[in-house]
Amino acid sequence: MSTCATASRDGAEPVAGTSATARTWLLVEQTGPWGTEALTESHLDPRIGRALETAANGTGVRVALVRRPGRHADGRRLDGCRVFVAHTAPGRPWIRTTTLADAEPLLGLDFVRLGAGEHDGLWEPYDGEPLVFICTNGKRDRCCAVLGRPLAAELAASGAEAWEVTHIGGHRFSPTLFVLPYGYAYGRASAPLVKDAVASAREGRILLDHCRGRSTWERPAQAADLAVRELILEDRADALDVVRTEAAPFPAVTPPLGGLPLTTVTPFPAVAPPPAMALSSAAVATSPAAPPRPRATSTPAWTVTVAHRDGRSWQVAVEQRADGTPAPASCGFPLGKPARMAVLSIRRLA
Repeated sequence: MSTCATASRDGAEPVAGTSATARTWLLVEQTGPWGTEALTESHLDPRIGRALETAANGTGVRVALVRRPGRHADGRRLDGCRVFVAHTAPGRPWIRTTTLADAEPLLGLDFVRLGAGEHDGLWEPYDGEPLVFICTNGKRDRCCAVLGRPLAAELAASGAEAWEVTHIGGHRFSPTLFVLPYGYAYGRASAPLVKDAVASAREGRILLDHCRGRSTWERPAQAADLAVRELILEDRADALDVVRTEAAPFPAVTPPLGGLPLTTVTPFPAVAPPPAMALSSAAVATSPAAPPRPRATSTPAWTVTVAHRDGRSWQVAVEQRADGTPAPASCGFPLGKPARMAVLSIRRLA
């Protein structure tokens, strides 16, 4: 049976720059089935779910439900619910955790402070194994259940600190997941890949293979971060930071300044994926580039400044395109051309 994940994979749709955006995650344990809108369609009191959504809106905090892998019959209940709150910004990621009798006290959280990366001593610090959250909400998309739940079960059986999570976007990249504390998401994942990602996170590093981006940033910045990492072969999680993202005026890319070399990034053809240390969405060409072709004024584009902690920085031109193979955005949706983040150039700044 054809699914959105199959169509996306067959069309070699890039995964870079597709992560859900959340500077801070609030993850609330809730067993039992989840509906399409899990915060208001589960065993969680819908009044609390709606209030959490409202409180988090515009603060940089994303709220999701989580549960341990396994069977999720209606009759299953918790004596208490485990809660995680995690901030993912480079240089200051943290995770705090507690167990509550119910979710009502969460309504008293300061979501603005949490979104800004301030936990103010809330609960207890989490210092265990990296946390893996695999999307398994089949009510949102069957690919998440069909592909995500077996992966979650396999990881849990292997001893990984694995949880199932409600909708995190990108059904067509199933199995999809993110790893805390750094918040990097992965698509089309396998158990060996996730185990490598967890081992990397344990050492303060990320895995570039199948990486969708760091949830800290909006999607143009996610793509820019990954493109620079590929260019300089940098896998230390907090080595890079996005310091500025600006909507690009026409044209999207300016000529190099001060005689600095311009490094271009051109799309891969639809062939086998590149090596593990390369992004699946782009191949770096190190020769000087011809001037970029003009873009349509209606095409969204950005200039993203990425800084390394050693003082180096780059200006990355990113454009949103919809020129790939037609595919459904989700199972049951009509064919369309999903938007992707195309990195046009990377310019080293003086």
